[in-house]
Amino acid sequence: MKSIRLLCLLLIFNALGISMQAQDKLTVSGYVKDASDGEGLIGVSVYSKESGTGAVTNNYGFYSVTLPKGTYTFVVSYVGYEKETRTVTLADQNVRLDLELKEEGRDLKELVVSTRREDDNVSNIEMSVNRVDIKTIQRIPALLGEVDVVRSIQLLPGVSTVGEGATGFNVRGGGIDQNLVLLDEAPVYNSSHLFGFFSVFNPDAVKDVKLIKGGIPAMYGGRIASILDVRLKEGNSKKGELNGGIGLIFSRLSYERPLFKGKGSFIVAGRRSYADVLAQPFLTGNLKGSQFYFYDLTAKGNVHLNEKNTLFLSGYFGRDVFGADFGFNWGNATTSLRWNKVFNDKLFLNTTAFYSNYDYSLDSDLRKKAENANDYFRTNSKIVNYSIKPDFTLYWNKNTVTFGGQALFYDFQPGTATAASAGVVRSFGLKNKYALESSLYIGNEQQTTARLQLQYGLRYSFYQYLGPGEVYTLGQSDTPGLRSRPITNTKTYSPGETIQTYGNLEPRFALKYDLTPGSSVKVSYNRLAQYVHLLSNTTASTPLDVWTPSTNNVAPQLADQVAAGYFRNFGGTDGNLFEASVEVYYKSLQNQIDYIDRANLVLNQYLEADLLSGKGRAYGAEFYLRKSKGQLNGWVSYTLAKTERLVEGVNENNWYPTRFDKRHTVNVVALYDPIKSKRWSFSATFVLASGTPATFFSNRYTFQNIAVGTNPDDVRNNYRIQPYHRLDLAATLQGRKKPGKRKEDNWVFSVYNAYARKNPFSEYYRANPENVFQTQAIRYSVFATVIPSVTYNFKF
Repeated sequence: MKSIRLLCLLLIFNALGISMQAQDKLTVSGYVKDASDGEGLIGVSVYSKESGTGAVTNNYGFYSVTLPKGTYTFVVSYVGYEKETRTVTLADQNVRLDLELKEEGRDLKELVVSTRREDDNVSNIEMSVNRVDIKTIQRIPALLGEVDVVRSIQLLPGVSTVGEGATGFNVRGGGIDQNLVLLDEAPVYNSSHLFGFFSVFNPDAVKDVKLIKGGIPAMYGGRIASILDVRLKEGNSKKGELNGGIGLIFSRLSYERPLFKGKGSFIVAGRRSYADVLAQPFLTGNLKGSQFYFYDLTAKGNVHLNEKNTLFLSGYFGRDVFGADFGFNWGNATTSLRWNKVFNDKLFLNTTAFYSNYDYSLDSDLRKKAENANDYFRTNSKIVNYSIKPDFTLYWNKNTVTFGGQALFYDFQPGTATAASAGVVRSFGLKNKYALESSLYIGNEQQTTARLQLQYGLRYSFYQYLGPGEVYTLGQSDTPGLRSRPITNTKTYSPGETIQTYGNLEPRFALKYDLTPGSSVKVSYNRLAQYVHLLSNTTASTPLDVWTPSTNNVAPQLADQVAAGYFRNFGGTDGNLFEASVEVYYKSLQNQIDYIDRANLVLNQYLEADLLSGKGRAYGAEFYLRKSKGQLNGWVSYTLAKTERLVEGVNENNWYPTRFDKRHTVNVVALYDPIKSKRWSFSATFVLASGTPATFFSNRYTFQNIAVGTNPDDVRNNYRIQPYHRLDLAATLQGRKKPGKRKEDNWVFSVYNAYARKNPFSEYYRANPENVFQTQAIRYSVFATVIPSVTYNFKF
């Protein structure tokens, strides 16, 4: 602790402008942006030939390099953009150098898989990290031709889903609630539209997508599986621009333009599905007037107050509505206000304040028929967050020091309901729950030698479960796994009174060692704590599952992960044509939630008595090969993984696979630009994965001529459904460009599930209705046929 306090003091001295370096060193700093629209570029390499050192731009395009006095040639490179070379003389003062990069000519017929440094796979200390550029995402074949961020990251190693129609995604053996999904730093609690078929992220408004599976820096916390960091575009600061698309399922439209004579910009993007509108003429009977649609609105604006201060304001609002007589709806709303402050050439601050709301509701009379006005049932639930989060970055000699903190307030509404019968209305439900999660962190990225680079840090999180409320204490069940835990005591707390506290130290460490100029090895370790839980005892999580905080009866989830990997680039004139990597990992999990048999999770005042707690483990290997440029490029990945849990009273106290355990997963992404065609381009994806586990009856008995299945050994997930495999194809036809016209357009033709594979989402057994002494196996497939589509995209 003494060393941590000393480092904090050094950071404060630097923030006050007290130089801790030799007087003969000066700094070059500034922003790197896209020349076409003024967007800040993330991860640009700013490299000095003479010193052999440099820096990488942060999430806002800012960089800082400190060198001895002298003249230097800086090479600024970013895949997909023309290299810039600038000569800078450091004589008697620091130098501000802002740069704009131009995209490479389109006539090269060379698609770039990711806009980042060419040798990033080897030279960056980050491991277990994948960035997928939005331009690449737009090329990948998609369901009904609609570009989708979440479906695209499911093609990366270590990422999976339990099946089509399931919300969220799973990373290295984690549940969907164990992923921290951030939209401009605000958490999104449900990242899916239409039960997981589409994501909430509008591709027209997305700038950068980064998935962190391991080696997680100290600045991140709150979830134990992964971080999905989605950054929105800032808007075109050079000229007005209109983008859109018309598809079979929904249409998109976005508009961006400069503000305040180029000192700012904004973007507004919206989507709305219209399957319900097209289907209405064909719906009859009880289906007439059904509602099934989604919409979302994304907006962001920024203004540069001066060269050292910039403000950003962004927001998202989206909703899904589904049902006929009985229906439900759900949606997210987020708002982020950020302030970027450049104190000096070495100290950068980003302060974020955000609001996040996820809610859902059920309604027995979604269409509000007048004849049913006196008889209905309605219920709703939500989780609301308020937060303030300052993050500092200090560029100190060969160190990049990050430090800051966060205060995050939770307001949980587990569920309220209103029921009416013959005009008599009754309201009931569960009272709100409140919590405060506070954290402080400090981290450092350090180049110790020419070959060795370290990243280390420490995060401390402190959690308070707050009143008001009547809180009960649980004892132990006589039969774990089968019976609710007994209530031993109750106590009433006043508003703001602390009911329970938890504190966790979360150390982080990563190391990179360069074996050769084109290869490196990396290792990492991180501990993470998670204080919120998603409760679901269904086959796959749904938008109507309940979020709940850690309490005096429910402990926070903890995860320790170690990972190691070998990374190598090879081929081509620069040695960076191919990227290859192999990573292995082991993850140990504590306080994993499971459920007693027939647990009741809906409007249950004593819900916590139906919960079980155990431990988990996940381990595996991920193989990745990518060709980053050329006519034919893309990637191939293979994941070998295992995920298990051990819960007292379940599976006879033996380890059992989780619902989202997949032993083998293969992903192939191919992108092709024919050299003879300037207008056509093609793409394909292929997915092959082991089936997910399920629990089936192992015995049966006959009662009154009815066959009844039993599982006398209480075995959990004792069967696997059939393997999953699918081929998707897409072709893009660029419109003809007219001289002097700004218009750009294209047609995208795609085929989802090209050979009509009937992939099972779930399987179950039942008694044969025609012969009760026989058992039938039933397989349910969400998509059991070929799904063709066409989408028209335009840009003015």
